[in-house]
Amino acid sequence: MAAGLRKRGRGGPLARTAGSCGQWLRRAWQERRLLLLEPRYTLLVAACLCLAEVGITFWVIHRVAYTEIDWKAYMAQVEGVINGTYDYTQLQGDTGPLVYPAGFVYIFMGLYYATGRGTDIRMAQHIFAVLYLATLLLVFLIYHQTCKVPPFVFFFMCCASYRVHSIFVLRLFNDPVAMALLFLSINLLLAQRWGWGCCCFSLAVSVKMNVLLFAPGLLFLLLMQFGFRGALPKLGICAVLQVVLGLPFLLENPIGYVSRSFDLGRQFLFRWTVNWRFLPEALFLHRAFHLALLAAHLTLLLLFALCKWHRTGESILSLLKDPSKRKVPPQPLTPNQIISTLFTSNFIGICFSRSLHYQFYVWYFHTLPYLLWATPARWLTHLLRLLVLGLIELSWNTYPSTSCSSAALHICHAVILLQLWLGPQPFPRSIQHSKKAH
Repeated sequence: MAAGLRKRGRGGPLARTAGSCGQWLRRAWQERRLLLLEPRYTLLVAACLCLAEVGITFWVIHRVAYTEIDWKAYMAQVEGVINGTYDYTQLQGDTGPLVYPAGFVYIFMGLYYATGRGTDIRMAQHIFAVLYLATLLLVFLIYHQTCKVPPFVFFFMCCASYRVHSIFVLRLFNDPVAMALLFLSINLLLAQRWGWGCCCFSLAVSVKMNVLLFAPGLLFLLLMQFGFRGALPKLGICAVLQVVLGLPFLLENPIGYVSRSFDLGRQFLFRWTVNWRFLPEALFLHRAFHLALLAAHLTLLLLFALCKWHRTGESILSLLKDPSKRKVPPQPLTPNQIISTLFTSNFIGICFSRSLHYQFYVWYFHTLPYLLWATPARWLTHLLRLLVLGLIELSWNTYPSTSCSSAALHICHAVILLQLWLGPQPFPRSIQHSKKAH
């Protein structure tokens, strides 16, 4: 009898948990029309899509031919380091010199050993498949915290994109590695782990420099949350980690390492550009064009910082003060404020990039649903937003790119920028003024 009571007692919590899960699933089924529209169902829809992605990714690996582009070059470059060459100017691959920071070397050195010195392509594809699923999980966790994007959009963010599957498991580029670390960093920032978030951000930069497009937004958030003196330790984490990772190469040839791995003036080939195909090649390569893009990039970042992100009524220089000494004490940053600032900062950089190659699509692909749905202008309906997503996907799947595909991509980017500027922002001026008055 006592044993029976003990058995029932042990089963009680399990039975209640199973009952609550069943009740939640029945409620979800009863509200199935809302299942694809209500952000509160993000995790349920995400779980279903991740399961579907396991099958889709497995099918892509085994049914679609692998295409060699940079993998052999990556392996040759890290093999040079393994053989004792620490001078970056001496590290070469089939496609040219090593131009990525030290974090790339260490990660792909691990892949070198895990894939039989880079020869087991199928193993590499399966590793990148796991990376793809991990990236999706990190992205879904971000969207779950925003409660802004209707779940039906996530189908277009994962299952429907041929180009992104190709970048991850058919091309084995380093861009997905950098973005996975970046999304991990954002999750840590959302959990208010600012030090660890900055650490992972710096790790992502050490794989590929494109992550620096998020840096203006991160700097703004750090200043807003901590002020100048409080932000310095977080920025110090980023800087120290870069030095530690690059130390073997800095000791050998510091100028060679910095000039190769952080080369901001690198020239891109016109034949690979996705976004500027409609320009004459001479103009595409002209330095004045590059400077104009940089000026436009910095100007738009400044406008967003002044007019959209900083809305307390004080001067932007108030961000340098200790938060407790400001006229309007800052409130804890919400998930939407963090994500909107970071995603917008990156997107502005994408719009004014000197060139976008096909693998660069993952730099902003997973942020597009948020940019389109989180703060929409009234004139941008669901149908129009889906049309913008579809045209962007079509532009990135047009190979080789054409004048029409490049122009369509810029038009879509302009629509998103316009609605980001006109739509409601996560830093409302009225709320902060009312708090000040109260």
